[in-house]
Amino acid sequence: MGKTRMTVGQAIVKFLNQQYVVFDGEEHRFVDGIFTIFGHGIVAGLGQALEEDPGDLRVYHGRNEQGMAHVAISYAKQNNRRRIIACTSSIGPGAANMVTAAGTATVNNVPLLLFPADTFATRQPDPVLQQIEQSNSLATTTNDAFKPVCNYWDRVSRPEQLMTALINAMRVLTNPATAGAVCVAIPQDVQGESFDFPDYFFEKRVHRIMRTPADSAQIEDAVEMIMNAKKPFFVGGGGARYSEAGATLQKLCEDLTIPYGETQGGKSATPSSSPMNMGGVGVTGTLSANTIAEQADLVVGVGTRFNDFVTGSKEIFRNKNVKFLTINVSDYHAEKMDATKVVGDAKVNLEAIGEQLRAKNYKTDFTKEYLKEVKDEFAKELENIKNLTYTGKDFVPLVASWTPEIMNDYLEQIGGQITETNGLSIVRDVIADDAIVVSASGSLPADMERMWTTDEKDSYNMEYGYSCMGYEVQGALGAKLARPDKEVYAIVGDGAFLMLNSELTTAIQEKKKINVVLFDNAAFGCINNLQMGNGIGSLCTEFRYRNEETGKTDGDYIHVDFAKVGEGYGLKTYTAKTPEELRAALEDSKKQEVSTLIDAKVLPKTMAEGYKSWWHVGVASTSKSVKTQEACKNKEEKLNDARMY
Repeated sequence: MGKTRMTVGQAIVKFLNQQYVVFDGEEHRFVDGIFTIFGHGIVAGLGQALEEDPGDLRVYHGRNEQGMAHVAISYAKQNNRRRIIACTSSIGPGAANMVTAAGTATVNNVPLLLFPADTFATRQPDPVLQQIEQSNSLATTTNDAFKPVCNYWDRVSRPEQLMTALINAMRVLTNPATAGAVCVAIPQDVQGESFDFPDYFFEKRVHRIMRTPADSAQIEDAVEMIMNAKKPFFVGGGGARYSEAGATLQKLCEDLTIPYGETQGGKSATPSSSPMNMGGVGVTGTLSANTIAEQADLVVGVGTRFNDFVTGSKEIFRNKNVKFLTINVSDYHAEKMDATKVVGDAKVNLEAIGEQLRAKNYKTDFTKEYLKEVKDEFAKELENIKNLTYTGKDFVPLVASWTPEIMNDYLEQIGGQITETNGLSIVRDVIADDAIVVSASGSLPADMERMWTTDEKDSYNMEYGYSCMGYEVQGALGAKLARPDKEVYAIVGDGAFLMLNSELTTAIQEKKKINVVLFDNAAFGCINNLQMGNGIGSLCTEFRYRNEETGKTDGDYIHVDFAKVGEGYGLKTYTAKTPEELRAALEDSKKQEVSTLIDAKVLPKTMAEGYKSWWHVGVASTSKSVKTQEACKNKEEKLNDARMY
């Protein structure tokens, strides 16, 4: 048995270079690179190894630890979880910055490999710079904060521990049922320690991503349930996308006249133009999908977690006799909604179920004519909201909680006249059909799930599991690194852009063009709607100056020149205050070779409202506000109709 002496940092690099995956017979490298922000806790250990011999790993220079980790998440997502970029940071605040990204990855079941540096295993210099000290346990460090948000956590306190730590990390990262964040904390002294590692640890490892068939009894249960259903409704989630099951889902539903909806994670797994695709379902869903959802006597979830936005807080499936069936690689998620479960790969199990349904000549009560009517009805509504433009003093926004003060102040102090729905429709009209769009937070994901149409597979990169503000710009870079042949657009609000835009500099450095379309309504707009819609006055959700007369932040709007911000980074930038200026900016941005930013000044309260849906939020049960009292009463009425679990 041969052995090679090297440091722990060098062993990590050598091991990562030898990891491969195979899926449907296609084999390729699993770890394509590593993001780093070198600090004192990492630069002399793992940093030395990366400088001396990175192998085939491309080393990326991040600007913010959360930001670079979000780039890595989007990269893995755009590669349908079959390629990753690892991330490493220094100790303390650098490591803590990645905790949010770890949560984002785990909620979305996207593989993310993190190597935060840790305090000294020997404890000789304690407290080392940036070390947090807990008197109740000297073993506690900042990296313990990763435990609740990771699917695997380890700390390598001795060189010998590295081998099992990395092998288990790969086990979790390459398993569709457990994919999420993995944290391997590496004390800064251990990184530089040498050890005689066995050569077999560095042999090429091929991780087979299995298409697991369900037990035959589960398939029989599923077929029986569907055969007994008159109005089944399929819901395609992120698992359908990652399994490459979109075409199978589409064909099954088209062959058997079964309507289906999409979650944010599943959107673009199948073409929007399919006559059976009703669009997004739930709180941010379409009128067509939610119309079918309330009729369904059987809901079949394909690779979905059934979160509250999909189920309308478990109220949207209103048929008193509705039953649930799930197809999911995760036994945990498969049991949601008291469902009959099919545990395994989405594609192979859809194929097995479809084969039996066709053999039995299954028919639903839905007709193609009726489903076309349902889709056509929403298409008319869609045209109305797409064409909503500012018309002057008689203009009425879509959101009921608007006030003349909000509209007039914005028009006078910011000057934008673009509506959000019309602006988004212009973006869809101008950019390439195969462009990738990335978003995550605010009102834009709601409008995009309802309005965005595409027949280009995997062109919709939405992070709506954690809905993490700040994913958008960073996610655009990750998608571009994964698909350099595509134009990529970050669709982002002003609030999320202000929260995190650090990796714009990395995009410039890597010469990877991304396009940022920034919708500036000078507010946390969707939360302002939620606030005012529940009878609460506007408080700290509009971006206004402090008014010393009232003591509140209800003064004039703060005008931020985001185009200047982008220009400072080195982007080609534009300011658009009218639909015509937005269209012209988008057209010109397509001609650019450098990253671009369009500062679109968008009127508040011009996003679309929900369709036949409800969302359970914690409304005050005691209030002086009549509107809040009414909101609480409505909540209780809806809860009476919703499932309890």
